[in-house]
Amino acid sequence: MKQRLVVIGAGMASGRVLEHLTDADPEGFDITLFNAEPRGNYNRIMLSPVLSGEKTYEEIVTHGDAWYAERGIACRFGERVVKIDREMKVIEGANGHVPYHKLVIATGSNPFVIPLPGHDLEGVIAYRDLEDTQRMMGMGPNSKVVVIGGGLLGLEAAAGMAAHGVDVTVVHIMGHLMERQLDEAAGHLLKKSLEDKGINICLQAHSKEILGQDGKVRALLLDDGTELPCDLLVMAVGIRPNTALAQEAGLATGCGIHVDDQMRTSDPDVFAVGECVEHDGAVFGLVAPLYDQAKVVAKVLLGEDAAFVQKSLSTKLKVTGCDLFSAGDFADGSGREDIVLRDPSRGVYKRLVIEEDRLVGSVMYGDTADGSWFFSLIKDGTNIDEIRETLIFGPAYQGGDTADPLSAVAALPPEAEICGCNGVCKGGIVEAINAGANDLGAVRTTTKASASCGTCTGLVEHLLQVTLGDGFEMPAAQPICGCTDLTHEDVRRLIKGQGLKSQAAVWQELGWTTPNGCHACRPAINYYLLADWPLEYQDDPQSRFVNERKHANIQKDGTFSVVPRMWGGITTPEELRAIANAADKYDVSTVKVTGGQRIDLLGVKGEDLPAIWSDLNKAGLVSGHAYSKGLRTVKTCVGTDHCRFGTQDSTGLGIKLEKILWGSWTPHKLKLAVSGCPRNCAEATCKDIGVVCVESGYQISIGGAAGMDVRETELLCQVPSEQEAIEVVMAVTQAYREGGKYLDRLYKWLGKVGMDWVKTQVVDDLENRANLVERFELSQSIYRIDPWAEHVQEKAQTYAPIADFTLEAAE
Repeated sequence: MKQRLVVIGAGMASGRVLEHLTDADPEGFDITLFNAEPRGNYNRIMLSPVLSGEKTYEEIVTHGDAWYAERGIACRFGERVVKIDREMKVIEGANGHVPYHKLVIATGSNPFVIPLPGHDLEGVIAYRDLEDTQRMMGMGPNSKVVVIGGGLLGLEAAAGMAAHGVDVTVVHIMGHLMERQLDEAAGHLLKKSLEDKGINICLQAHSKEILGQDGKVRALLLDDGTELPCDLLVMAVGIRPNTALAQEAGLATGCGIHVDDQMRTSDPDVFAVGECVEHDGAVFGLVAPLYDQAKVVAKVLLGEDAAFVQKSLSTKLKVTGCDLFSAGDFADGSGREDIVLRDPSRGVYKRLVIEEDRLVGSVMYGDTADGSWFFSLIKDGTNIDEIRETLIFGPAYQGGDTADPLSAVAALPPEAEICGCNGVCKGGIVEAINAGANDLGAVRTTTKASASCGTCTGLVEHLLQVTLGDGFEMPAAQPICGCTDLTHEDVRRLIKGQGLKSQAAVWQELGWTTPNGCHACRPAINYYLLADWPLEYQDDPQSRFVNERKHANIQKDGTFSVVPRMWGGITTPEELRAIANAADKYDVSTVKVTGGQRIDLLGVKGEDLPAIWSDLNKAGLVSGHAYSKGLRTVKTCVGTDHCRFGTQDSTGLGIKLEKILWGSWTPHKLKLAVSGCPRNCAEATCKDIGVVCVESGYQISIGGAAGMDVRETELLCQVPSEQEAIEVVMAVTQAYREGGKYLDRLYKWLGKVGMDWVKTQVVDDLENRANLVERFELSQSIYRIDPWAEHVQEKAQTYAPIADFTLEAAE
């Protein structure tokens, strides 16, 4: 007879219990799963990428409806458990009773809400689940948000909202951010990085009261009298185990639900797992021990021997694109010595704390690749006296010379954590490989390692290589999509080499397995064809994303944003009047000044797009291509026109560059800036292409970024004249257009071809530079046009609604 198993809570820990149980004994249990949230198991660790827009909710779902259905699990999602009747062995849900033989409580934790006056106002939330995430995603560019808490969750929340243009201030009571994981120096680097992203940081700030107006949050009042206005206040100050149900049922609780080594509570038929438990006085927030607990619960339910053992843990995190690692005890103390490595140019900080010839603590920022090796030294108490001089450089440099990079992975102990998102250790991965998981995909499927954020993919591949030896082949580049085995690079080469000048020719000659490609390959093929054959190939709008088809960015409510181009960030009173008139005429809900020195009209109805474009055209305004994989903006400072520090006419050069480059299509968006002096007010050193004017000419650098990846440009060359600077920029742009993989930003293309190659093509070989410029101009003879004007004249009717459902039929 099947055992009746009831599980309360569909989180990551209970999800892992269900995986182990149903894999080992698919018919052994009649399972009912309650969850207060109206959904099943999803990866909460990945809520931050959902908030920032890197992922969708669907991409972080661990167990979908089909998964539960295949395993015969009765799901009662959106239903709270009211009571556990241990005497009758019955669970009382909001919609009915369910009997059980065995019960697993996985109620997780509750976010701690500081009981400040005003904490119950509308607009004060925690950051814990999908609903909280969606609430933050709903904040628009003109919104102000205050986040209380400078730990991991608070910073991820702040960064995610800042990525959408929200004005965010983080308030933290301590002297530096993430004080539990980082020392002061690493906390300073993190603070600087966040401030560079536009996030305001208030340290040693004590919250006094949450101020409201008409029942809604208005501001946070600090004890020094400072008011921080906000439309939303997010508390991210910690979690508390959710023990309410267990307490009401009479189970033993303390900080959490008391469990023994088999994860049994004080009732032998009731187990608990996850953030709600307390084991030997410890509570748990990291995923690795939760998954260990889940494995123990599953084995005990299956009648096997198992015991949960607490392990020393390291913390490897990625906060807003910054890699962090900490392990052990890195507090100052007598008899301790520090080894510190700082590399400001790379944004790297490493600190090792040594006591009695043993490594006792480690903090790393920016480069955490060797974290697992240092952690094993700490955990094993290894004597480091003989490698002290080279210790800070990691395992590859022990013995004086650079060692085989695989040796560091081979030296890791079995319990070394490889995948922090899913709590997978080296031993588990090696076991899976020996059982037949002989490629990355199989390891992901079997162990979940590398299946979430992907940071550990390289380590997993090294483990495959170490374990399988010659039997492992490092995976080749991925095909462009499921329609073909060809990579992007293959397709580009064959389009040019075989003279393929239409999509139909590509499908036929390159052996596509589908009649007309798919949503993944059509936009890429469309771009490659128009980049290689500008005269022969006609752009296919149906192979573009919706924003490029509509020539406007669609918003979450179905309206669009309209951004007219302002050459080099310069405008006139007449243009501003035209923009203001259009905003009034078309009931624009939000008028936003962008970081690229433009004005964004948000909330335009789709059917009004041709009309608003027409009105803006009449004032001489054209599309700003804010929606395109092409030139977005050329940001400038005032240069010699007004600034006493300006060395060259940066505004004039920026306008010239924008008028030359506008309308061009590139693998991804392209942003430029021209600064009139090394003070760099136009922020040229974080753009795809940046020009910094100096007394002796123009310094041109490339490969910057200021989004989720923050990168400083690398210097390409310095030229003496404005005309030569323009030619170099055109040539670099064309080289990127001809060689870049679709949807790769310029810095990714640069990382593949290398700066030396670009210098050879653009700086050293003047004939090749001229040829690149000529090919760019040829393409621009077709694409340097205003799509707004074209659509107003020829395609306005396509924007009209198909029908008006507000009209009533005549009798």
